[in-house]
Amino acid sequence: MNRPVVAGVDGSPSSLTAADQAAAVAVARSRPLLLVHGYLHPLGYGVPLNPYDLGVPAPTEEAEKMLERVAADLTDRHPGLRVAVRQVAGGPGAALVEESRRAELVVVGSRGVGGFAGLLLGSVGGQLAQHGHCPVLVVRPEEQPIPVDGPVLVGVDGSDAAAYAVDLAADEAARRDVELVLTHVRAPERGAAAPEVAAEASTAERAEAAELLGVAAARVRAAHPGLRVTERAEVAASPETALREASAQASLVVVGSRGRGGFAGMLLGSVSQALVQHAHCPVLIAHRPEPADD
Repeated sequence: MNRPVVAGVDGSPSSLTAADQAAAVAVARSRPLLLVHGYLHPLGYGVPLNPYDLGVPAPTEEAEKMLERVAADLTDRHPGLRVAVRQVAGGPGAALVEESRRAELVVVGSRGVGGFAGLLLGSVGGQLAQHGHCPVLVVRPEEQPIPVDGPVLVGVDGSDAAAYAVDLAADEAARRDVELVLTHVRAPERGAAAPEVAAEASTAERAEAAELLGVAAARVRAAHPGLRVTERAEVAASPETALREASAQASLVVVGSRGRGGFAGMLLGSVSQALVQHAHCPVLIAHRPEPADD
């Protein structure tokens, strides 16, 4: 199935930046691009207010013209792009979550028409980051400079979610022809343990970090023999802090998700949540694609 790259468009600068990056990704992967606009009733609902009207609100002409303008502009700037547009009755977050069931990738901006100063809970980007059914790329505002030749950064912790994130990160680094940085972060030693006990624990933790990084690097090198791979073991107060700081020199940071078990609000771990909100570069959330209905 030729799954499309999907971008949410509401006319805001952030969404236009996301659409432009989505177009570039679609061309690079030889995929179609689908521009989606989730529209609401003027009073904020995606369904009619009249209980006797069993239909749904009609797509607006204004939004259709906006989508067509964006599609035409992207086609001009990205030769070979195949693009379609769609309006969906309902909130933009819910619309994009539903479209993600049939997408290869969903691209969304970190700030929409509402002007949120980040991915606050309930924002479109936040909903996609939590509940997407395929990988989700969260892009930063256009005015925020990104080192395009910087490495792709991914954390390694031995979990299944991190392993899938490493695979996606390796694919992205190979496409971009940049270095892949595998990072494992451990906390500094604490407590009043005897020196020999602390030294033994530290040695064991370093060995564990080296093994985790070595296994991940070997798998990546087997799949991408020519890829530059760096293994980096760090000691920091938290993985969030270390990876957020490292993201300032990266072109992309890839984070895992917890999958679909447990509470609906806990689909992302704390590290992934922090990076989605505070990384200095675009963030790719590694949701495993789900089988499409068609």
